[in-house]
Amino acid sequence: MFGVGGYAVAGLILAPVLAVVVIAAFPRENVWGHLIATTLPRYLGNSLALMAIVGAGAAVIGTGLAWITVMTAFPGRRVLAGLLFAPLAVPGYIGAYALVDFLEYAGPVQTGLRSIFGWSSARDYAFPEIRSLWGAAIVLTLGLYPYVYLLARAAFREQSAATLEVARALGAGPFATFWRVALPLARPAIAIGAAVAMMETLNDFGAVDHFAVQTLTTGIFSVWLEGSNAGGAAQIACVILALVLLALGLERRGRAGQRFHSLGRGQHPHAPATLTRGGQVAAIAACVLPILAGFVLPVGVMLDHAAANTRIWTAPALWQALVHTGLLALAAALIALAAALVMAYGARGPGMGGLRRLAPLTQIGYAAPGAVIAVGVLIPLAAFDHVVADAVLAVTGQDPGLLLTGTAAALLIAYLVRFFAVAHGGVESALGRIAPALDMAARTLGRSRGATLRAVHLPLMTGSLVTAGMLVFVDAAKELPATLILRPFNFETLATYTYLHASTEDLGGAAPAALVIVALGLVPVLILTRDGRPARRAARHAARRTDRRTDGRTDHLGPAAP
Repeated sequence: MFGVGGYAVAGLILAPVLAVVVIAAFPRENVWGHLIATTLPRYLGNSLALMAIVGAGAAVIGTGLAWITVMTAFPGRRVLAGLLFAPLAVPGYIGAYALVDFLEYAGPVQTGLRSIFGWSSARDYAFPEIRSLWGAAIVLTLGLYPYVYLLARAAFREQSAATLEVARALGAGPFATFWRVALPLARPAIAIGAAVAMMETLNDFGAVDHFAVQTLTTGIFSVWLEGSNAGGAAQIACVILALVLLALGLERRGRAGQRFHSLGRGQHPHAPATLTRGGQVAAIAACVLPILAGFVLPVGVMLDHAAANTRIWTAPALWQALVHTGLLALAAALIALAAALVMAYGARGPGMGGLRRLAPLTQIGYAAPGAVIAVGVLIPLAAFDHVVADAVLAVTGQDPGLLLTGTAAALLIAYLVRFFAVAHGGVESALGRIAPALDMAARTLGRSRGATLRAVHLPLMTGSLVTAGMLVFVDAAKELPATLILRPFNFETLATYTYLHASTEDLGGAAPAALVIVALGLVPVLILTRDGRPARRAARHAARRTDRRTDGRTDHLGPAAP
């Protein structure tokens, strides 16, 4: 039963991705040539440029911060090492709204400059254009560098202190030791973190839309919703999928042939180097600045607007969006956990090698952008709804309307496809820690596989299931592109509520919902930083999550990071 169910789950997860490919290959109106001649080069160029800038920026910032917090000692190091994860709680679109509000012409920075220097208009001074590709790159880099930071931090901590001591004994200075020894050893982890940051950049819609940067993701919205061409949207979605697969392939090939082994014996922990007073100040500043720019600034801007518009907190639409978000995210978490449990437990059984080989393919939904998943979900569901409606109308004379696409069912399917990898990672992690001998003992005592799962496995897996469910809940609550496309008419979540208000420059109206989203986003950060071991625990979670994207393995040993 579990084996058949596992194959059914895998089919459901892969169906939207396959649907995108089929729709792109056989469009009703083929606009591929028109896209190539007009907008596609711009979409592709902006996407590649943004991915390259964010990937490089996240790699530099994350690696530098990891080295500082692992290899040097300064006041407040442990606290700052944990707080450096905080920008993960701020979705890119909220960071974009806050930065534009802070730096635009009417914002406090330019207003203050005009007041100090006596300038009367924008013609009196030069100020960088905020709504630009570079503005979007800054926001996304500040929000995504923790992926590199947590992986690089773990890599540096796991390196043998003896290796670095030998390098210094051979005459290498601090910089040479870092550049020629520590950095090459940490390269796989840094590459994985940068690849994740680049794929999250490709997925983003809210931030690039607010900065007026046309990317492949915004192109899907334009071609489909404005141009009413589903085939063209699917073709752009296929370009995105190709970029995702190319990025994963290049990252994996770059690590091919590299082997890093620990001798195990003779290792001892690093002794952080004591810095001079000036060095301590510089280290503290280097850690504080990303926290201020990536977390404190956006939260502060939203708090300022929320405090100035207290009546917004009582708006019925806000509370309705909160209820919608809670119910949808809770349903998505429960459905994802149930599906992951069926698949992971089915693959655990004898003779399930095919299901185990199929499992890595189901992780592509997490790497694919939400807009791509939405294309693959909505178009087939709409066709199915029309077939069913026509059949019912022919038999009963009554038109039942849209059964799936007119409800939240399409959203739940998209959330399942998008975040299945998070739930599957947690379930597989928990099952992997349970010895197969317990299964055999239960079966010897006459228990069926289902009874064994209920009586033996589920009690042992409770903690991991709760953690994975919380992560799916938070990810679903923050999801914007898929929700914008698939939500029923006049149905808002916190993410769409924030987007709709911010898109009309009503940041005061968007602030309360944005603050709730950030508060939810802090849940994974707290999970990562609990027990006083932020980097080590966070790196284990994220490394195994990202290994699914890059290696296609099924040996995930911990719940995925947000």
